[in-house]
Amino acid sequence: MQNSEKIWELVDARKEAYEALADRVWGMPESCYAESRSVAEHRAMLEEEGFRITENLAGIPTAVMGEAGEGGPVIAILGEYDALPGLSQVAGIAEPREAVAGGPGHGCGHNMLGSAALLAATAVKNYLAAQGIEGRVRYYGCPAEEGGAAKVFMVRAGLFEDVDIAITWHPSAVNRVDDAMSLANTRIDFTFKGRAAHAAAAPHLGRSALDAVELMNVGDNNMREHMPTVARIHYTMLDARGVAPNVVQASAKVRYAIRATQLPAMRALIERVKKVANGAAMMTETQLDLKVVSAVSNLLGNAPLEEAMQRQLDHLGPPPFDAADRAYAAQIQATLSLEDIASTYARAGVPMRKDTPLCDFIVPYGTKGAPMMGSTDVGDVSWVVPTVQARVATHAIGTPGHSWQITAQGKSGQAKKGMVNAAKVMAGVAVDALGDPALIARAKADHKGRTDATPYDCPLPADVKPPIQPRPTA
Repeated sequence: MQNSEKIWELVDARKEAYEALADRVWGMPESCYAESRSVAEHRAMLEEEGFRITENLAGIPTAVMGEAGEGGPVIAILGEYDALPGLSQVAGIAEPREAVAGGPGHGCGHNMLGSAALLAATAVKNYLAAQGIEGRVRYYGCPAEEGGAAKVFMVRAGLFEDVDIAITWHPSAVNRVDDAMSLANTRIDFTFKGRAAHAAAAPHLGRSALDAVELMNVGDNNMREHMPTVARIHYTMLDARGVAPNVVQASAKVRYAIRATQLPAMRALIERVKKVANGAAMMTETQLDLKVVSAVSNLLGNAPLEEAMQRQLDHLGPPPFDAADRAYAAQIQATLSLEDIASTYARAGVPMRKDTPLCDFIVPYGTKGAPMMGSTDVGDVSWVVPTVQARVATHAIGTPGHSWQITAQGKSGQAKKGMVNAAKVMAGVAVDALGDPALIARAKADHKGRTDATPYDCPLPADVKPPIQPRPTA
C-alpha cells in the first residue's frame, strides 16, 4: 500500500492514450474470434510501450501477450476486447438507436476492460523500470470471452503455467471486489436430420427435424422444475432450414447453454439434456448429432488477493464522477425500471439509495448479495493461478448487462473515469504483490487449499478447437 500513490501517478501519466484506445475499440466492435482490428490496436499499444510481444496464443490469431521486466514473480493482467452481436448503438444518447443495423456492439464494456488492463500493465512495467526491481508483468489480450471460451484454450495450452498471480476487472454498476461466483457453462449444438416431404400431399413420408427441436425444447423446459434452482438452461435456434410451411423440414439445429455452479453438476445436467435430445430424435425418427462449441469452469476465489484488492479500493475510493456524468447516468436510469435498479442493489447486497445514478461508494469486503450469476472463462484461469477480479462502476446503477444502454455509455465520461480507477486498483495490487512475497505465498497457499481435493479438470473435450474466423481481406 505504501507504493499506491506512485503507481497511480504512473496510471494517470498514460490514461489519455488508453481512454483513446477504449474509444477506438468501441468504434470497431468485433465479436467472438473475429477481433482482428481490436487485437491490432492492442498490439500496436504494446509495441509503442516497449513490451516483448507474443502473438497467436494457443493458435488463436486474435490473442496476444506482452511481457516486460526480468526475473522475479510473474504478474498477469487479463484484458478482453470482444463485442456482442446485435448490440450496435449510437454513443452518448439515452434511447435505443443502432449505429449499424443488426451490427455488433460493446454491450458488456470490453472496450474498456482491455484498455484498462493494458493501462495497468503499462504502469506496472514503468514502475519496475523506475524502481529497478525484479519481476515481470504480462498483459494477456484475450478474445472471445462472450461464448468463445478463449481463455480455456489458453489455459489448456499451458500459457499460465509460470504465472504467480492473475488480476483482472469488469465494468460494472458498483465498486467492489468480485465475489468469485459464476456458473460453469457449456454450449452444445444439437443437429437433427430427418426427411423432407410435401407437408400436404405426402406428410407420412416426412420426418421433421424441426419437430425434433421443438420436442427437445419442451422436454428441457419441463425438466427445469426438477433441476437445482441455481442451474440454468437456455437455447437459441441456429437453423430451422427454410421458411416454407408446406415442406417437412429435413434439418434443424439448436444451440444450448447449460450452466451449473460446479463442473460435476454441469456435467450431470448435460447428460440429462442429452437424454431429452435422444428422446426427441426417437419420437420423430430423426438422427441426432451433437457438437460441443465451448465450455468454461466456475470461478475460484482467493481471499489474500481479494483482501489486497479491497485495500486498494478503500484507499482509492470510487471514481471521481462529475455533474455531467451524473446527469447522463440519470437519463439512462430513466429508461430503466425500478426492478432493474433494485436488482443491482440486491446483487451487491447493499440498501437502495435514492437519487444516486452512479455508484459513489465502495461495497465492503465480504458483503453477500442475491446470487445472480453469469459465466466467464476467467474461471478457468482461476483454477490454475490465484486470481482476483474487481468490479468498477462505469455505467448507471441498474443498467442491465448485454444491453443497448451499456453500449451507449461505453465512451462516456463515467466510463473513462471508471476504467482509469480500475487500472489503478489492478496496478496497485500488482505492486503490492511484487513488493511482498508473503502475499503471493498466501495466495498460492489459499489456491492450493481450494484445489487439492478437486484439481482442475478442463471442461473442454480434447478434440474441440477454437473456431477461428478468417481475417478480413480489407
